Amino acid sequence: MKLQTDPRDTARPHFETLAVHAGQDPDPATGAIMPAIYQTSTYVQPDVGVHKGYEYSRTGNPTRSVLEANLAALEGARFGLAFASGCAAAATILHLLEAGDHVVAMDDLYGGTYRLFDNVFAQQALTFSYVDMTDPARVEEAVTPRTRLIWIETPTNPLLKLADIAAVADIGRRTGARVVVDNTFMTPYLQRPLELGADLSLHSTTKYLNGHSDVIGGCVMTSDPELHERLAYLQNAIGAVPGPMDAWLVLRGIKTLALRMERHVQNAQRIAEYLEGHPHVTRVIYPGLRSHPQFDLASRQMRLPGGMISLELDADLDAARRFAAGTRVFSLAESLGGVESLIEIPAAMTHAAMTPERRRAVGVADGLIRLSVGIEHPDDLIADLETAFSRL
Repeated sequence: MKLQTDPRDTARPHFETLAVHAGQDPDPATGAIMPAIYQTSTYVQPDVGVHKGYEYSRTGNPTRSVLEANLAALEGARFGLAFASGCAAAATILHLLEAGDHVVAMDDLYGGTYRLFDNVFAQQALTFSYVDMTDPARVEEAVTPRTRLIWIETPTNPLLKLADIAAVADIGRRTGARVVVDNTFMTPYLQRPLELGADLSLHSTTKYLNGHSDVIGGCVMTSDPELHERLAYLQNAIGAVPGPMDAWLVLRGIKTLALRMERHVQNAQRIAEYLEGHPHVTRVIYPGLRSHPQFDLASRQMRLPGGMISLELDADLDAARRFAAGTRVFSLAESLGGVESLIEIPAAMTHAAMTPERRRAVGVADGLIRLSVGIEHPDDLIADLETAFSRL
């Protein structure tokens, strides 16, 4: 029997157990312990209009169903929906809205989210206000009678600013706006937005949930039956769903999520402390450092501070670029959350879709460097950074 995944159950298993087992049974025919990959587009029906729960794989696929049940269990949600990418998940949420509706969003967002908001949905008569959500009062000031969504990223990408999810969720309840939290950086292991009052939790499963840099995917979780019904309809109608192999790869990655996140955080904490004392570094941004302006909120809202670090050097942009390109264990690449460590310059890579004016307005300097700290040995990662520093 599948593990109980109803978040209202007080006897739910621990996270690590859910990651391995939730939504998954051994195959009844063969005893296979891993879920089957149902690589099929359609399903034979025994009679006209009669099927065994599946009729077409855009609408539903057994492998995807297992992933969705597993994701819901990890997030403490009643329902999970899987998508072809994190952007596909975000776009499907925005299709809940109508022309003239308003969204209040964090001012420091993933560049692809900005692109989706400003260059796609703004042209469909949705309006967006970007505010610094480190102060919940600014969120309340930005809400209008047409506000239907409050969109949080916490920590933000790439400045690692935090929003108080519970405080913003309270604003959403009082104003009638749904609260969405992009939980990609944290994963359900480190942060549980729904338990803090959010209506929807969004992830790019490409990142930590899969954790092996070999799949693109996204997901949305909720405990609201009405929201789930509407999103499931849109998921089918729009059709931006993952294939069964992608769903299986994410499931495979999730089994080690808790173990990986512990190592990501251990490495990141050590590297952040090393960087904070380095003479070439003028600023280190990491929620696990007491120098982070929201360290107390991080300690209260998150289990652990995550595996992402941003930093600035006492050097010009060309030197910062040489530094980012001069590492060997850290690979110069976009994305994050894989077992391997990555380094990038957001202004020229992940956030290039933002205008220079928008980047300056939110504080994304041209020489800002972002690290996705992997699970390699920390001594090797620090030695790699030290070698890059020596070349400045």
